[in-house]
Amino acid sequence: MSAAAQSSPEPAAEAVSVQAAEPDAFREQAAALVADMSTADQASSIVMGHIGGTDPAALHDYMKSGLGGFILMGGNIPATEAELRTLTSALAIDPALPPLIAADQEGGIVSRLPWDTYAASPMLKNRPVDETEAAFAARGALVARAGITVDFGTVADVPADPGSFIFARALGADPEGAAARTAAATEGQEHFVASTLKHFPGHGAAPGDSHHAIPSTSMTKAAWREADGVPFAAGIEAGASLLMYGHLAYTAVDSRPASLSAEWHRIAREELGFDGVAVTDDLGMLLSSGDPAYADPVANGVAAVAAGNDLVLMIAGSTAQTATEMAAGIAAAVDAGTLPAERLEDAATRVLALRLQLAAASSSWAVCGDCAVR
Repeated sequence: MSAAAQSSPEPAAEAVSVQAAEPDAFREQAAALVADMSTADQASSIVMGHIGGTDPAALHDYMKSGLGGFILMGGNIPATEAELRTLTSALAIDPALPPLIAADQEGGIVSRLPWDTYAASPMLKNRPVDETEAAFAARGALVARAGITVDFGTVADVPADPGSFIFARALGADPEGAAARTAAATEGQEHFVASTLKHFPGHGAAPGDSHHAIPSTSMTKAAWREADGVPFAAGIEAGASLLMYGHLAYTAVDSRPASLSAEWHRIAREELGFDGVAVTDDLGMLLSSGDPAYADPVANGVAAVAAGNDLVLMIAGSTAQTATEMAAGIAAAVDAGTLPAERLEDAATRVLALRLQLAAASSSWAVCGDCAVR
């Protein structure tokens, strides 16, 4: 481990690789389980919910509706790592099949865990590539030992403009540097957690902040493949488990935001070879854009699944009812024939396969006082 990855706080931990078992076996098992689920249960299984607070009992009750995942935000993080492990354990209704538990643990500017002291993008983008792998391996272990199984932590955008809102969070300011560090961060994390590439197809070419608007660019797909697409291709090749779609539009490819674009999902699957879980960025951000076309959060969720997302995420504006309303809307769209049943089944199968894979990998975790991070 390099000096860029500082000494881990105790206790440390050991884990088997997330990639240790054959994914096809989990996919087959997941498909069998999904075939026995109702449409309503399938819809719930592809929603990643969120409510605030650090009360394990309240969070446990919230997850009883059968949601496939939960995202931890800053308001969910208690004072100590031990308390966080108690909280993440409470999110599992069935301990044998925990939900996907996610956090935006990029390190540095975006850091949910205050005890993460490892090097992050502002330093790493100017350091040798091996330091990125070391830092993200250590970060992955830190995240995983808290019971978090998904890290929305690898920013693969290529913002050349230092004034971009994403510049300080990105791992590189040029395609080649960003690609090398994106691959390294992915390889480091995937030993411990399911890592995520974001924000596909990339904020670098599209000025503006997608938290408040829908940035757009006229960059062609050919130009994208030679520039902003390079780090995503590298991260996919390195084995990233999830790909997060941004609320930004490459108008030469599709006028719609990538998060709602079937064409961008086709590109990722067929041209880049991504075979993992496609997840939206926070759908609440579409509401915050002020565009009346995206004023209905449930309609946005249905459109996202129809476009090819497997997991829908809503944080901004989320209430205790938001996730169940989203699931009900997705199920109703299938019943009405506006969302193909096969698309929901495929999404549910991909999400459930990842849950099965992570449950199998995390079963050998041991928290101890003298384990070295591997």
